[in-house]
Formats: sequence, structure tokens, C-alpha cells
Amino acid sequence: MRKLLFAIAATSLLSSPALAALKVGSKAPNIATVGAVGGKEFKLNLAEQLRKGPVVLYFFPKAFTSGCTAEAHAFSEAIDEFKKAGAQVIGMSADNIATLRDFSVKECRSAFPVATATPATQKAYDVAWAAHPGITTRTSYVIDRSGKIVMVHDDLDFSKHVAQTLAAVKTLK
Repeated sequence: MRKLLFAIAATSLLSSPALAALKVGSKAPNIATVGAVGGKEFKLNLAEQLRKGPVVLYFFPKAFTSGCTAEAHAFSEAIDEFKKAGAQVIGMSADNIATLRDFSVKECRSAFPVATATPATQKAYDVAWAAHPGITTRTSYVIDRSGKIVMVHDDLDFSKHVAQTLAAVKTLK
């Protein structure tokens, strides 16, 4: 019985999203995908976005769920502070573009773009949630203008993502 409980606990730990994230100092993989802002579709290329300044790339599990909605609201409320610090916020999930168009208006309040995290993007950023196929972990990356990851916050509890990513962005000035 003890061995079975240990095996279950070990499996749970291995599938925990807190163990999945790229490391600070890593080069951020480029992303080329589709997204939406204010309900309008656009093509997202991370390398192009980084030319404008640092990027907060935050992965969220599923549009219109309570935690992801609250996180989108929190980012939208703080968007002016991110802009003042010279950074852009981009949300990413495995949701399809039709869902993200709607989410970008209703929950992101047209304040920042959200984009589709393709299976290749999920793998490149180590955010594919093994316990829940087709869903990403809740992981935020702050990427400096040179493309280096300077901060990672990997936690299902969204409540600190905005404050911690904003603090990291402010140190880049």
C-alpha cells in the first residue's frame, strides 16, 4: 500500500505544472501563430514584438474559466503600468482562434492580445500540461528585448502573476 501511495504521489508531482518551465537566462523560442486583440485577428511573431521592447508572455489553461478570466482582468487592469514600463503583455492558451477573439473582448477587455499556443509552442515553452492534454500550464515569462528570459512564474494560482511580472519588467529599465 505504501509503495502504491508513493507511486501516485510521484506521478502527481511529475505532472504538476510547477515543474514545467524554461529557465531564467534561456533564449525564448520564437512564436509564429495567430491571435486576437479587441476581437480582431492578427498574426503574432514574438521576434517582431521583441523589437518594440520586453514582452510578458503568459500562458493560461483555458479561456472563460474562473481563474483564467480573473487573470485576464488583472492583466487588463494593469496594462497601463506595463506600457509605462515599456512592455507588452501577450496571453497564450491552446484555445482556438474563435474562442480567443471572444475572450480578447469580453475578458481581456481589448487591452492586450491573446494567441493560440500551438502544440509546437507548448513544447518549446514547456507548458503542455501532461495531466490535462490540450491545456497549457499557468506559466508567465518576462522576456527582455534581446530575447532572454529574465523571469519565470509557474504557478496555478494566478494571483501573483501580474504583480511579479510587472516588478520584473520594471527592473529592465
